[in-house]
Amino acid sequence: MTEDRYRSLVGRIKRFSADRDWSQFHDPKNLAISLQLEASEVLELFQWTQDNQLKKGKEKQLENEVADVFYWIIMIANHYEMDIFSALNRKMRENILSKSLRVSLISTTNCKVCLK
Repeated sequence: MTEDRYRSLVGRIKRFSADRDWSQFHDPKNLAISLQLEASEVLELFQWTQDNQLKKGKEKQLENEVADVFYWIIMIANHYEMDIFSALNRKMRENILSKSLRVSLISTTNCKVCLK
């Protein structure tokens, strides 16, 4: 997603919320709760599966739930005026530096659950 598409999406979300006068409810706590609730709905789609895969016919529902999670991430980032692109790039650089590929490969090789 380009930054222009992202900005356009943020604008649509702001208008959607403003048209419904929902900003009064969008304090940090409620934004975080909404994010968690939507993330739980993603997880629920995998509950009780035998092979840890998405149940057949649930692809559209998964897409909708992931979109809901993305919506609330955008809402939180917008509330705090975060540059989400820079934040994600910075976090990826930190992960690359702090999580050695060699150590990760050794860890997964020795993982009994991973060897199924």
